[in-house]
Amino acid sequence: MAKYKDTCDLYDDQGKLLKSGVALEKVSPLNNAGILKIIDLTKRTVAVNLAGLDNSIKTGAMGGKNNQILGRAVKVDCVKDADTLSAKIAEYVSVNKGDDTKITKVGGGKMLLVEVPSARLKAAATYDAATTSVAAATTQALIASTRSACTMLPMSSRQSGVPTLSRWTWPAEHHLGALHSPKQRGSRLCTQEHPCQPCGHDDPQECHADLCSVVHLEQAGEFEMGMAIGPFERAQLLAYAFQGLNANNMVYDIVKANGKTGTIGTVVQSLVERAIEDKVIKAGKRARAGMSSTRQGPMMWNAYACAGTMAATMVNCGAGRFAQAVSSVLLYFNDLLEHETGLTSADYGRVMGTAVGFSFFSHSITVWRSGSLQR
Repeated sequence: MAKYKDTCDLYDDQGKLLKSGVALEKVSPLNNAGILKIIDLTKRTVAVNLAGLDNSIKTGAMGGKNNQILGRAVKVDCVKDADTLSAKIAEYVSVNKGDDTKITKVGGGKMLLVEVPSARLKAAATYDAATTSVAAATTQALIASTRSACTMLPMSSRQSGVPTLSRWTWPAEHHLGALHSPKQRGSRLCTQEHPCQPCGHDDPQECHADLCSVVHLEQAGEFEMGMAIGPFERAQLLAYAFQGLNANNMVYDIVKANGKTGTIGTVVQSLVERAIEDKVIKAGKRARAGMSSTRQGPMMWNAYACAGTMAATMVNCGAGRFAQAVSSVLLYFNDLLEHETGLTSADYGRVMGTAVGFSFFSHSITVWRSGSLQR
């Protein structure tokens, strides 16, 4: 028996129906086999930058870009010996013969993607075991203990200039929110700028949005931090489905309708019209703030508001190919939405608060400091 009555139709980033009538709990990171596999692979996968390692060893720049040991330069060709190094790293990292250890060459051997066996992470407290084991294995494969600084920084959480990197902040700094730590640029590389064309031009943001919800592990992070317990689970899953997975093709449809000439305001209009059409809200008698109540509950309305926020960001910032206006879009789209409907905006107002915060710390405070310096 389904846990929730809610169902949704899932579409791809080209607006094509993948599956209809999907039960809401089926997209949960706790139940969905595909999402669980992605989380597992993200924890187990570590990249070894052999080209960068070549340069580090040849120049003596060990332990990061700002550290150089003069007189310790050694001529090597890790890229040329990628196959040999790959075989050795696999031998050292694997736990049992035939386990799920896997190494893939990328860029003609300039980089290796190492999937650490599951047994190593099962025996560890955190995902750090993947990075440390690969770094140590790479050092052993090079047969040079003095070069360990090239492959790992045991005392550093930044890994600046180190050629063995995972998508995680390493080492783990705390027990809450670890699944939020993978870097955004890694998600963009995973999409390989995959095009989504609802605007009449190539726009990778929707595909990136889907991937960030899963690979950037935003939704899994919410579950990890206890934000999806009890009645809040439905709220999280609805927002995840509609904003992150393009449920009912809503994000795609709104972007397509507004992509060429639309503005934040027209996206608000499109979202409200869609919500009325889907009977999520009903129109009131007031000319302004005219949507008097929700019909399917505040959680479903919040999911629509989140989807509209995503669409507005794509229409405004995607078309301009800039991220500087994201905070403004998050703030003013949701402000207009509250004024138009009289209902709460995305995440019940917290998105606007976040927008004000990171707008100040990323833009306003910089301008203020530069002005103070000039004076």
